[in-house]
Amino acid sequence: MPSAIQARSIADAVAGCDLLGRARTGSGKTLAFGLPMLTRLAGRRAGARRPLGLVLVPTRELAAQVSAALTPYARALNLRIVTVVGGLSLVRQSEQLRSGAEIVIATPGRLNDLVDRGDCRLDQVEITVLDEADQMADMGFLPQVTSLLTATAQGGQRMLFSATLDGDVDRLVRRFLNNPARHAVDPPAGAVTTMEHHLLHIDAADKDATTAHIGARDGRVIMFVRTKDRADRVARGLLARGVTAAALHGGKSQPQRTRILDQFKSGAVNALIATDLAARGIHIDDLDLVVNYDPPNDAKDYLHRGGRTARAGRTGTVVTLVADHERRDTSRLLAAAGVKARTTSVAPHDQELSRITGARTPSGIPAVLAAPRSSAPDAAQPVRRSRRSRRTR
Repeated sequence: MPSAIQARSIADAVAGCDLLGRARTGSGKTLAFGLPMLTRLAGRRAGARRPLGLVLVPTRELAAQVSAALTPYARALNLRIVTVVGGLSLVRQSEQLRSGAEIVIATPGRLNDLVDRGDCRLDQVEITVLDEADQMADMGFLPQVTSLLTATAQGGQRMLFSATLDGDVDRLVRRFLNNPARHAVDPPAGAVTTMEHHLLHIDAADKDATTAHIGARDGRVIMFVRTKDRADRVARGLLARGVTAAALHGGKSQPQRTRILDQFKSGAVNALIATDLAARGIHIDDLDLVVNYDPPNDAKDYLHRGGRTARAGRTGTVVTLVADHERRDTSRLLAAAGVKARTTSVAPHDQELSRITGARTPSGIPAVLAAPRSSAPDAAQPVRRSRRSRRTR
């Protein structure tokens, strides 16, 4: 059964129309643009360094997800895909492009570097997709995206998908899309009817204990913080209280980020402590709780954070921890996001905290994530020790 965005957009995409879609991450849009691209390029062969199709995404994690989704279909059609992102070998990516690839999936910064070096030419790109365009604009990629789009073949097909279609995204649409077919199938993240929003008023002195109780729940949770240092500190604190936790932020290498996400997906890590930048675009199946340890900076960040849950029609809960001095600003932020949230005052052991988040009392026995073995680098499982131990990386 196709998703709503697939049912509405695939026919136009296969016909070669420019396309503008508003759809949240997790709505099935990867195949909505990927299958038509593969269909239209089937039987074609790209020359060295000159791909025929291009997918631009904001983050390394989203690039990996798009590649994983499309690769089985591409192999069946004898089409080659190369993923081009930062944090991995530039030389290796250059060699792959030199060998030839029909489709390149890329983050704008790394692809721009390869174009500048002459390792990739975009003049033969006939189909271009911008996935999560609003996030690319928010992350400062707009000048690079504009440069890359300008370098693609004139008259080529362009498809743009975004959760919001205002501001910089609208300028991209007006400049680069020609009479696009328009398909809006999902409401903004804050209006999703299967998502509950809660403001939990807490005593600032109880914040870490409250977080530990939530992290000890029977089920995974993403907790958002503002800075890399805060992410590391919160993860260390949770581990000390017996919660398997790991920090995800831009200070981690790509192999570290990949391993942490794999541990979180497998359940080896129960609480993922993430910055906004690191978590943009990541997809975790069946995640039903997002916690704002730090209230976000603006309404758009709130919606992006909340969009990690209640995906593809599932239910989910977004909780924001609010100390006394944060109440006024947080209320204004949610009003700007168009979100109606229930407000509850809680303490770490309260029944209401457990009802809303599934919170449980943590064991208090320090938890350590086992270091990856060289033979199975992503197979780390949590172990518990009776004495306080240092967290291994």
